[in-house]
Amino acid sequence: MNDVKDAERRETVPVSLGDRSYEIEIGEGLLARAGDIVAPLLRRPMTAIVTDENVAAAHLATLERALAARSIRSTAIIMPPGEGTKSFRHLADLCDRLLGAGVERRDRIIAFGGGVIGDLAGFAAAILRRGVDFIQIPTTLLSQVDSSVGGKTGINSSHGKNLIGAFHQPLAVITDIALLNTLPKRELASGYAEVAKYGLLGDAGFFEWLEGAAPALMRGDSQARIHAIRKSCEAKANIVAEDETETGVRALLNLGHTFGHALESATGYSQRLLHGEGVSIGMVQAFRFSERQKLCAPGTAERVAKHLKGVGLPIHASQIPGELPPPATLLDIMRQDKKAQAGRLTFILARGIGEAFIAKDVSDHDVLDFLTEDLRQR
Repeated sequence: MNDVKDAERRETVPVSLGDRSYEIEIGEGLLARAGDIVAPLLRRPMTAIVTDENVAAAHLATLERALAARSIRSTAIIMPPGEGTKSFRHLADLCDRLLGAGVERRDRIIAFGGGVIGDLAGFAAAILRRGVDFIQIPTTLLSQVDSSVGGKTGINSSHGKNLIGAFHQPLAVITDIALLNTLPKRELASGYAEVAKYGLLGDAGFFEWLEGAAPALMRGDSQARIHAIRKSCEAKANIVAEDETETGVRALLNLGHTFGHALESATGYSQRLLHGEGVSIGMVQAFRFSERQKLCAPGTAERVAKHLKGVGLPIHASQIPGELPPPATLLDIMRQDKKAQAGRLTFILARGIGEAFIAKDVSDHDVLDFLTEDLRQR
């Protein structure tokens, strides 16, 4: 840790992708200085900011002032909040508005928001004029540690989550931890699920640190937040550098997501279940299933569940409000998962904390039996 005041700390995580490499800047108060970071990346002093209504109300004026201080002209395009915005309808609307704002091929777009805005604006950037560059300024913990890094962009389909999209890397990621101070507790906890994921999939020491540091992180401790975000971004950056388009090891980042995405789809991508909440339940299910398959020691799933429950996350599907479809329907939803190959499901399972692996030989019968039993439990 640097021996400076938290408010002055600024750390950089490189994402090494050859001529498409970029840096993740992490610090407190970076939004007010965003113009200094953005200006060198622009071909001309103009940009379009894509954000949502909630972020715009809380933070847009700060970003606009930061850009104006460097004589950068900006146009704000404000989208509705929520997962439902990741749709063809809103994508088409956004592209039309970006073109109407005069965005040219050599211009840059700023994605200013959580995972929904990052995914939507990034996908729009990938297809607008056959590809324009964009910069990520993530405003939620989930987007700061996960969705803003690695170049996955896209929208949802009636068949499942994130099934339509493109790999399109940002030019830079500007992560201001001060933005987390305005997040509702539920949103902060949802993002924390993705932080815990990095420990669970490949770094037992980090997960052990989180078991002790999570209360401080959730309370707003700057040092804990910067450390957790940096460790998470480093883990993802290393995996992305090795496997950018998810043909191999990058699939590990989907720990808990096959189960979780099915639950999100079943609940209509609504406020019934936030993405990180689905991931939390899904990770516990992945460890329970791993125990059931005798892949990891008994009690491992309980340790995971205890930690996630302690930060306020759901750990079982029974905690989702309303009715859920039967196990067979959830299994059908899982078959639309992006990792499925030749009709066979690919799961991320675990041999222990920090020991996740890609399993391509899991039988539908075993998954259905597990879901049937798991959904009965309370």
